[in-house]
Amino acid sequence: MRESGAQAALEPDREFSLDAWFGGKLMLAQPKSGHRVGSDAALLAAALDVVEGRIVDVGAGVGAVGLALAFRAERASVDLVEIDMGLARLAALNAARNGLAARVRALELDVMDAGARARANVLDNSADAVLTNPPFYAARSVRVSPDPKRARAHVYAGCSDAPLVDWMRACMAILKPGGRFAMIHRPEALAAILDAAQYRLGALALLPVHPRLGAPACRLLICGVKGSKAPLRIAPPLVLHSADGRFTPEADAIHRGAALLNWGL
Repeated sequence: MRESGAQAALEPDREFSLDAWFGGKLMLAQPKSGHRVGSDAALLAAALDVVEGRIVDVGAGVGAVGLALAFRAERASVDLVEIDMGLARLAALNAARNGLAARVRALELDVMDAGARARANVLDNSADAVLTNPPFYAARSVRVSPDPKRARAHVYAGCSDAPLVDWMRACMAILKPGGRFAMIHRPEALAAILDAAQYRLGALALLPVHPRLGAPACRLLICGVKGSKAPLRIAPPLVLHSADGRFTPEADAIHRGAALLNWGL
């Protein structure tokens, strides 16, 4: 584990861009190639209404989700957990650029390594909220991108037979009892998601995201409470685009950081 120091502000160049995000509330430096901040981050940042406490963003990339939570929750502290050294450094720089470094740590850390988590003071049963956007695919199930950064963002490293289950359980280990968990993933991963959540998360809610009305869901948002006995429920679906290709009003407000997801409560 290595905590990334916030050095002089990174300026955009041929390798990095500097982009307004979260309705212009945050400026993010990010690589021009590979995985870039988009709708998945906006949706995950809108998943939980956290006011205070300790938040851990696992698989943080350049820090978009955790920084959005830190911006919105002024009494919260945030750990940005990212295995890629370069992205963890960018996350630290983005925290500093946006005036959030006093409440945000960027950690170069493999969340599946319990010993590394402990050495980084990312302790089990310690977080009030954990949010995560895991890699979506096992290495043996897809053709891996030749771009190493894109491959790492999309495909699990290692040889686990159930990488999503392992990832979720590592995230849930960090949560304190009563803490809240949120994740974005593919709808076809539902069986593994329910397997990982069993006996660990209650009040589990599933929110399908559709690219347009009448199209199959392209994403699934999941939230739950550690140790709760409340039953599973299905939240109202979110449709991203109108017939003209523009964001629906609800999706537009979420992308601007002006609204949270509607969990139907």
